Amino acid sequence: MTNIPDLQRQLRDTLEGRGITDPRVLDAIEETRRDRFVPESLQDAAYEDDALPIGAGQTISQPYIVALMTQELQLDGSQTVLEIGTGSGYQTAILARLARHVVTIERIESLSAVARRVLAELGVANVEYLIGDGTLGNPERGPYDRVIVTASAPAVPEPLYTQLKLGGRIVAPVGDDSSQDLVILEKTLSGRKLTPLCGCRFVKLIGQAGWAATE
Repeated sequence: MTNIPDLQRQLRDTLEGRGITDPRVLDAIEETRRDRFVPESLQDAAYEDDALPIGAGQTISQPYIVALMTQELQLDGSQTVLEIGTGSGYQTAILARLARHVVTIERIESLSAVARRVLAELGVANVEYLIGDGTLGNPERGPYDRVIVTASAPAVPEPLYTQLKLGGRIVAPVGDDSSQDLVILEKTLSGRKLTPLCGCRFVKLIGQAGWAATE
């Protein structure tokens, strides 16, 4: 693999060129070793702006989408973030750099275990790992300042909105097999405010308030 700092800088430049402007997000992307979160056979592709398979039918998201979703969370270091879908742990690592505390839920125990090990090796200490149905969130640890969902459901799961603080925001992909949109859902004094961001493509969010496992 080419010199990793050079690859990290090139990835930052790519994201800036695609419109990512938050310097804290760009710093977090540049300083996080994405190669640690992909299978060994895909190491050479770790710093390309592409989604990659990580096993169990799941993927590590494209860096641009990770950066865009993180940027739209508008993190200032004071928030507690609920992440639905730990996956590889890459998005978790980015969040951990930018938030006070991260609660991350993964339904596939083997993925959670690998992510937890990698993040521990990288010295990440402000993340709490849970196994279960992410569509239901975790009310015991809420309410949350921000919620990020890394798999697509027909709509933003209602339990996640319920667990969101007033003034908070959820960034999530919604849609079906043929068409998905990345959206921001804000909880305001006057009610829900939904803002579409862009088209996207995610694996399905499986759970009681998402897609059934048989679909």
